[in-house]
Amino acid sequence: MMIERLARRELRRRMGYFPGVVLLGPRQVGKSTLARAFAAEQPGAIVLDLERQADRVQLSEPELFLSRHRDRLVVLDEVQLMPELFSHLRPEIDAERRPGRFLLLGSASGTLLRQGSESLAGRVSYLELSPLLAAEAAPDLLALQSLWLRGGFPLSHLAPDEALSYQWRQDFIDSFLYRDLPQMGVGVPAATLHRFWRMQAHLQGQLFNASQLAVSLGGMAHTTVARYLDTLVDAMVLRRLEPVLPNLGKRLVKSPKVYVRDSGLLHALLGIADLDALQGHPIAGNSWEGFVIEQLAAALPAGAELGFYRTAAGAELDAVVTLGQRRLGFEIKFSTAPKVSRGFWSAAEDLQLDRAYVLAPVERAYPLSAAAEVQPISAIPALLA
Repeated sequence: MMIERLARRELRRRMGYFPGVVLLGPRQVGKSTLARAFAAEQPGAIVLDLERQADRVQLSEPELFLSRHRDRLVVLDEVQLMPELFSHLRPEIDAERRPGRFLLLGSASGTLLRQGSESLAGRVSYLELSPLLAAEAAPDLLALQSLWLRGGFPLSHLAPDEALSYQWRQDFIDSFLYRDLPQMGVGVPAATLHRFWRMQAHLQGQLFNASQLAVSLGGMAHTTVARYLDTLVDAMVLRRLEPVLPNLGKRLVKSPKVYVRDSGLLHALLGIADLDALQGHPIAGNSWEGFVIEQLAAALPAGAELGFYRTAAGAELDAVVTLGQRRLGFEIKFSTAPKVSRGFWSAAEDLQLDRAYVLAPVERAYPLSAAAEVQPISAIPALLA
């Protein structure tokens, strides 16, 4: 079953202008499928998977290979495995700045962004492919529940039953920790990162406290724990959500929140295999919050920033989107009849929001007040358009 990805249109748009596009996303999220579908539309396109030795050999003399194929689209999958290519791509792009020459696929955002800033600044555009979104794979509330449980990795989402989906995610976690991260140059023992990742799953959506985690992990330095967080954020399996800090003269929370980005992986890390177990689990509300945060992050317009707001006095918004002088606030509720607290209205007043929304598993929108309304998850792309 082929799912039409919303990023496909944006990929076409950017490839029509930039000499190269770097398509980022975690392993198994669908980057290769999307890239090969795009390449199939380009006559003579060359697709190389840098995990295959036979394809890597073709790039043993990168300058000769790239200059020989200037008239074709060249797709390089898992490009972070050959970081030396970036220094060759820069002069090659400068030699002929034709749009749509290179499509680079990578699974480690931090590494690739640092390499790109050194050699490809102004020459390529970065586009992130998220796990499947509600707008792509959840036409109704029943499908939305399944997407939330299984997460957005296509092979997990499309598995014949929940047991096979759960098994796929368990296998993915093992492969990611024991094979993929070492291949990316991560030297931390897989078992240690697994413990840290599971701890973050139990703390889904809570404020990051490196010192407390360091004690729980056996008394290591808090700087080491912060490095573990950086590693999994770079690998695109954790999200660090920073607080919005307007100059209000109030005591504001300044620590970031941390989320396991894919809800299916979160549930696998916590041993939650089906909807009955999920809906009765204490993590359900925070899991839903993280699921919706990812829908917001994937729909952000260019230049927009996503954060959260919390004061010591209790004013709070789960998500705040800032674009220039405009500011939208979002409260996320795991309820078909959501109610908001006084802290929601206080936060909306503090931030002078242009509009406030409550995102919930409802079928249609309805107003809460003249300035706030309840909206279904499927409305997120339109709210941020």
